Amino acid sequence: MNVFHIVGARPNFMKVAPVMNALKTRPHIVQTLVHTGQHYDANMSEVFLEQLGIPAPDVNLAVGSGTHARQTAEIMTRFEPVLLDRKPDLVLVYGDVNSTVAAALVSAKLGVRVGHVEAGLRSFDRTMPEEINRLLTDQLADLLFTPSEDADVNLRNEGIPAEQVFRVGNVMIDSLVKLLPAARRQSQTGLCLSQPKPYALVTLHRPANVDDAAILKRILQSLLEVSQDLAVVFPAHPRTRKRIADFGLQAGQLQILDPLPYLEFLAMQSRATVVITDSGGIQEETTYLGVPCLTLRENTERPVTVSLGTNVLVGCDPSKLRSEVSRVLAGQAKKGTIPPLWDGHAGERIAAVIAG
Repeated sequence: MNVFHIVGARPNFMKVAPVMNALKTRPHIVQTLVHTGQHYDANMSEVFLEQLGIPAPDVNLAVGSGTHARQTAEIMTRFEPVLLDRKPDLVLVYGDVNSTVAAALVSAKLGVRVGHVEAGLRSFDRTMPEEINRLLTDQLADLLFTPSEDADVNLRNEGIPAEQVFRVGNVMIDSLVKLLPAARRQSQTGLCLSQPKPYALVTLHRPANVDDAAILKRILQSLLEVSQDLAVVFPAHPRTRKRIADFGLQAGQLQILDPLPYLEFLAMQSRATVVITDSGGIQEETTYLGVPCLTLRENTERPVTVSLGTNVLVGCDPSKLRSEVSRVLAGQAKKGTIPPLWDGHAGERIAAVIAG
């Protein structure tokens, strides 16, 4: 059996690693790792791949950045001949990036079975490009691997047959569990050790937050107010950094850094007093780590992080952000629990389904 794994951005590597490692134990399965090159990340070094236990990609389509339409079309154009040449039995796609839907569409049209890892997540906000990718991919997929009960419900409501849906848990948490000991060792050195406590760790990259000057200005002003009470460490996405400069906004005493390698970021996350973010994956990681998370969005495709975890949606409301930070500093942070099946074994469950 020949299985293709499609990745396009750094979070996809975190998701693919547990599945590839679990399938290694199945001698009848041949695996091919295809990187679309949707995002190039210098921090995805050989050392990091070694820590995840996966090889360098077998195929790199080197698509690069572009508009959603151009990037999706380029991935489809470059992926199709690879698929025709190598003839996989199953194509596994991960998450909700453009590479996910592009590879799923090409595979489905050529009659190749598709499996979607992290299926069923919904924000119910179609202004998010990722929501469109999620909806379309799940309609094309033959095997849908979900991380939580809400995802099962969403798929059932969309008419997906129950026999195609497998609740397996969260593969991102598999990678976190594996790398957390190394991250904690790293937290005793370098950037982590130099940070004053308490500190807030910030990430910000979604177009709705960074592409509108007025919204980005309001968020930065809120963070500056937070910085009166605790240090604010802000590893800034290049897109966000560019917008701050383009709009002529002031970041004041915010500690703006270049994006961090995963291990260093995980170390920072595990030691943070509070994490302020608009990232879906970080909502999951903070829930597992038990770190308070304030999400700068009105909705989330990962509602289990709110219902069970440590996540609180604050939108772009400065007063709500300040009040929630105050609650954290007063020792009144939301106490969460780890959702069912977020136990470090999701990859093994996926491998068992694929291997039959």
